[in-house]
Amino acid sequence: MNYKNIKITERVKSAKLFEEIISLKNLCLAWNEFKKGKTKKFDVRQFQLGLKNNLLDLNAELKEKTYRHSNYASFYIQDPKLRHIHKACVKDRVLHHAIFRILYTIFDPTFIYDSYSCRLKKGTHRAVNRFRDFARKVSGNNSRTCWVLKCDIKNFFDSIDHIVLIELIKKKVNDESTLWLLQRIIESFSVVDHRGIPMGNITSQLFANIYMNQFDQFIKHQLKVRYYIRYCDDFLILSPDKEYLRKLVLHMNHFLENTLKLRIHPNKIFIKTFVSGIDFLGWVNFYHHRVLRNTTKKRMFKKFFANPRPENFNSYLGLISHGNSYKIKEILIKNYYEIK
Repeated sequence: MNYKNIKITERVKSAKLFEEIISLKNLCLAWNEFKKGKTKKFDVRQFQLGLKNNLLDLNAELKEKTYRHSNYASFYIQDPKLRHIHKACVKDRVLHHAIFRILYTIFDPTFIYDSYSCRLKKGTHRAVNRFRDFARKVSGNNSRTCWVLKCDIKNFFDSIDHIVLIELIKKKVNDESTLWLLQRIIESFSVVDHRGIPMGNITSQLFANIYMNQFDQFIKHQLKVRYYIRYCDDFLILSPDKEYLRKLVLHMNHFLENTLKLRIHPNKIFIKTFVSGIDFLGWVNFYHHRVLRNTTKKRMFKKFFANPRPENFNSYLGLISHGNSYKIKEILIKNYYEIK
């Protein structure tokens, strides 16, 4: 997603933040970003047929504050574990993009460097490379043991507390109209008792980072952890001291439960040596190399054989280029040209 150069400090203080989010210009830009790769879908085509009136109507609803979020369509995907996705209608998703493209520029500068999910110039490959760099530093270029603590949050998206989230947003946004709109979006979905945000919304990606930024700041500034990486609700900490990592778990869980109403998944706390291989973001990482996780490899082959289009072929070649995957590349190339 491309963004203009926006003066962040002026925007936070501006009383015109709401007008900027709902402006026809921003809604048009949001539509252009939203529709990429979706123009063949029926609901998107229908919206595009009446695009001008649809955007004008949305703008009017927002100005008059009569806007109401629609219900979600619910379905499951295997990625690789079963995930419950909630999809809003096109009008709402265009608005989500409009909100995201403005608020991202306000909140992103407040996030720590080593938060890698849903951020410009970040992503999975940079996170994995950063992890490798940290491991080399902690291990003294493989001259001593490097221990890795790996954790994730239990039922993360379903557990995000709406009241806590809104209070965190208020720390950077004090415009009442903008807060009204964000509350509409946040309260449009809940799992139970005003908790939970839908995985299908682009705004949820930003809300998740805003929420977990409190944890990141605690890790970096109170616990003084140097080698820490987070990608959404998965995080790693590296240290030469195994006992130090064990003690950290208690402090982290206490903060999460008392401040963010979250919990580390008790069955997903691992402390292993780096040389034994650390599974992180689809790759099993070793000191001198990394290989695709078996489930990632099987899922890739399944999707490729089901739909061996040139764009998919090139995409998978790009994916495997980030690790040691000569044999996988051979299989892809051989089968692609045989099918073709």
